[in-house]
Amino acid sequence: IIEAGPACPEGPHVKELSIESIRLSLMNYQRVVILREKDSDRYLPIWIGPAEADAIAVRLQDVTVARPLTHDLLRNLIEQLGGRVAYIVVNDLSNDTFFARIVLDVNGETVEVDSRPSDAIALAVGVDVPIYAADEVLDRAGVVLEDEDDQAAGGPTASEPPRPVDPAELERLGAFKDFIEGQGTKNLWFIAIMLIAIAIVLGVAELVGSHRKTMEHLGVS
Repeated sequence: IIEAGPACPEGPHVKELSIESIRLSLMNYQRVVILREKDSDRYLPIWIGPAEADAIAVRLQDVTVARPLTHDLLRNLIEQLGGRVAYIVVNDLSNDTFFARIVLDVNGETVEVDSRPSDAIALAVGVDVPIYAADEVLDRAGVVLEDEDDQAAGGPTASEPPRPVDPAELERLGAFKDFIEGQGTKNLWFIAIMLIAIAIVLGVAELVGSHRKTMEHLGVS
């Protein structure tokens, strides 16, 4: 149930989100869109298909395409029929599946269309409208980043043992872990390659120096 209308969708039961990034999961090589709650360190990772990921990336990077993509066609149809997209909202989570609604304003009337979050987000990016998520969804699937001081102050104590990790939650956090460590992994690979290159250069220099000393010892110029 969405309790806020298109005129004031940021009511007490929904939060506005922004797109943090689109990542490729290192666990299963699927795309995941990382949404971030505005004015908060809470994130919402959602698995999406490659077509939807490409459509979102095209709009985020302001890439011009020669012909309308699928979500451009959807936008054009809505506008040609006299409607406009007001906002989209990720309104439910059931059996590890997210659900979304596209909220339209058609001749002054509010029309809600059931949608996959990936399609709704791609459409929202294309028409530049807000993206929202229900508090219930964020409470269940959101991931909050805490610094070391917060973890030390609020971590589990002897009287509060850590709760068992749900497999579905572990998989969701695994996708987010890829998002956190993606850049770090790339940096590690870069450092490793540089160290190997330096080792090769030093090894060759040492070999050349040793060969030169041998030639000098033998009196060969």
